[in-house]
Amino acid sequence: MALLEVKDLEVQFPLGRKTLQALYGVNFTLDKGERLGIVGESGAGKSVAAFAILNLLSKPGRISAGEILFEGRDISKLSDTEMRTLRGNRISMIFQDPMMTLNPVLTIGTQMIECLKAHRDISDEEATRISVAKLREVMIPSPENRMDSYPHELSGGMRQRVVIAIALLTDPAIIVADEPTTALDVTIQAEIMELMLELCKNHNVGLILITHDLAVVSQVTERIMVMYAGRVVEEGPTQEVIQRPQHPYTRGLIKALPQENVPGARLNQIRGAMPSLDAIPQGCAFNPRCDFCSEHCLKNIPDLIGKGDHHAACFKVDEMAAFQSNQIGGNS
Repeated sequence: MALLEVKDLEVQFPLGRKTLQALYGVNFTLDKGERLGIVGESGAGKSVAAFAILNLLSKPGRISAGEILFEGRDISKLSDTEMRTLRGNRISMIFQDPMMTLNPVLTIGTQMIECLKAHRDISDEEATRISVAKLREVMIPSPENRMDSYPHELSGGMRQRVVIAIALLTDPAIIVADEPTTALDVTIQAEIMELMLELCKNHNVGLILITHDLAVVSQVTERIMVMYAGRVVEEGPTQEVIQRPQHPYTRGLIKALPQENVPGARLNQIRGAMPSLDAIPQGCAFNPRCDFCSEHCLKNIPDLIGKGDHHAACFKVDEMAAFQSNQIGGNS
């Protein structure tokens, strides 16, 4: 049995007399210690999927269909009180901006001790000992002194290390990281992702990494799930998907990476933009931006199909594979 199993998840946002759908039939699993990357542009539905797992959807957003099974229990049906025993305890989350996560008027130590005591019946002394140990584990120098620091006294990278330490305080089974390095500069990003990878391996923690950065996903995750307009359009082993993308959207994301371009040349880009929730095209939602679009794509929604562990929701998988083979042959 998978540690986490999401089945046919749908999320809606009622808006006046109409209802906007943010997720359509999303399915995925996460095993203990496994690292899954969820990739896509802004508006693809990545964060909505993560917030649905933790029951953190902004009102009036709601789970309209599907199940979220954690250790075999459907947590989408839990009350707020029951969910609080899981959130921050068995399932932790790391948000984009640590300054929005940490309380600016409380010391790091106060926040960590309060977090621990909210989920465990322990003394202040024991909570302090665990907190210092976690700060030391995320490579924060002089952790005993940092317990008395306020968030604004730390650098961005240090603040994010503190947030990771807080996420690990209760020895969770799963960490959901929503764009955890977006607010950091490039050199610090690499350090934080390397740290997260090492910690997840050491603690056998499952990781759901939400990002738009395929380069980060390729270094950290074992499986990848590509989302577009609220649907999963491709999924499979990370290296398999990156080396042999079967969906035109995934191919476009990979082609847009700087390392895929000739130095000094104009970067590749996917034309157009992600559709808004109230303007999803008929048929395949990617059809206005797709180089392989046909009349069939304008009227029909493709299912997620494939061989083995690699699946894609595209009618043109074979055509795209032949096109890529011709490109490789032409470049050799």
